[in-house]
Amino acid sequence: GQGCNTLRIKEWTPDDVCGWAENIEGIPEGIGSILKQNGITGCELLSLNLEGLKMLGVERVGTLCLLLKEIRTLEKASQVEALIEQSPYCFGKILDYLRFKRLHSHGLVQEPALPTVCDSQKTRFAKIVRYFFPGDGAKHILGLEVDRKYDEMQIPSTIVSNPS
Repeated sequence: GQGCNTLRIKEWTPDDVCGWAENIEGIPEGIGSILKQNGITGCELLSLNLEGLKMLGVERVGTLCLLLKEIRTLEKASQVEALIEQSPYCFGKILDYLRFKRLHSHGLVQEPALPTVCDSQKTRFAKIVRYFFPGDGAKHILGLEVDRKYDEMQIPSTIVSNPS
């Protein structure tokens, strides 16, 4: 990710947005300043589209395409932030399991059992594991009998929607 990882993207100030833009490879100097002069915050940045960038004075096609690609990357990162914030139980289960696996690899503890997840969180847990451990990686946490419907999993909007 880009440089402002201590703050949620939606909380970025115009200075943070400027710094982000200035660190994108291939973006001409001055683009960060345009965003800053227009007071663009992280929340506004995430909603900028082609028309909005043109209205700010970004004209060059290559620059527009690069900015839009990077904004889409930020949007995905922002969705992951929301997913993590709304799922501390599931992430706790994953981290505990991975810690015990690591200790086991050093011969310090017995092979850990797969995580036990309460019924109300099982679907969310499987979706999160599938998202962060795509392909065969999920089998090591969910077990070998993995439900095939999660194979092509994207972050579902029901988990990501932020009630604000």
